[in-house]
Amino acid sequence: MNLDLSIFGYQFMQNAIISAFLGGIACSVVGVFVVLMHMPFIGVCMAHAAFAGALLALWVGFDPLIGAFVFSLLAAAIIGPLADRGELNPETSVGVIFSLMLGLAFLFMGLMPGTKSTALELLWGSILTNTTNDIILLGVVAAAVVGLVCLFYKEVQATIFNRDMALSVGVPATITLYAVLFLTGATITTSLRSIGGLLIFSLILNPAAAAYQLTYNMKRMFLLSATFGVLSGWIGLLISYAADIPSGATIVITSSVIFMIAAIFSPKRKVKGWRVKKLADVNSV
Repeated sequence: MNLDLSIFGYQFMQNAIISAFLGGIACSVVGVFVVLMHMPFIGVCMAHAAFAGALLALWVGFDPLIGAFVFSLLAAAIIGPLADRGELNPETSVGVIFSLMLGLAFLFMGLMPGTKSTALELLWGSILTNTTNDIILLGVVAAAVVGLVCLFYKEVQATIFNRDMALSVGVPATITLYAVLFLTGATITTSLRSIGGLLIFSLILNPAAAAYQLTYNMKRMFLLSATFGVLSGWIGLLISYAADIPSGATIVITSSVIFMIAAIFSPKRKVKGWRVKKLADVNSV
């Protein structure tokens, strides 16, 4: 195991550290919406939409990032109205779009001539290849996600609590939901090259799920989720370098370990145990 820390003096590693910080914040803050709105499948759907768009771009011959961005925003624009007009559960409409995007991804990959190495790089991701432009884009998206949450915190809180009730008191819950979907798509697109289309879902879900184990307060959940997201990126990057293994995989595994630790020490778990014991005591009387 090589622990020569002089590697952190190189530009590519500094770019990776900054990318892990910005991507960790953006993904984990979006993840709070995904967890609290009980829509974990949306991360998978958006990731496959971005992957399909990137593959189309590679096949046709333009920037994969543009294709990923267009497809993920297109998926976000379809999911919300499809759920509303079809009177479907949002998770059902997410499943329909997911199957479409999965089929398109396989189709575009099959149509691509020559080697599929570039497509596989998007599938697995590599944070060590991030450029200055990638960091700028990640920074813009992270700032947009955090800024919009701060500006519209009450609207977001009301929509997450109960969408119908929020609409009845004049909160633009539908627009808020659509905005959340767009933010999720933009975040996944900008993180696609760093984490990869196959793994980005875990970095969205795990930090927020870990934070949910530790608090009922939504503001604390945002802060804890962002902290866990950044720690997942940095610790995973360090393990990747020390063990010479893929960075995307170690980042996601680290986020999973953080979730398991949070679940083990969750105060909610203890409260549930007390309630079960109390109920058992009452029934035994």
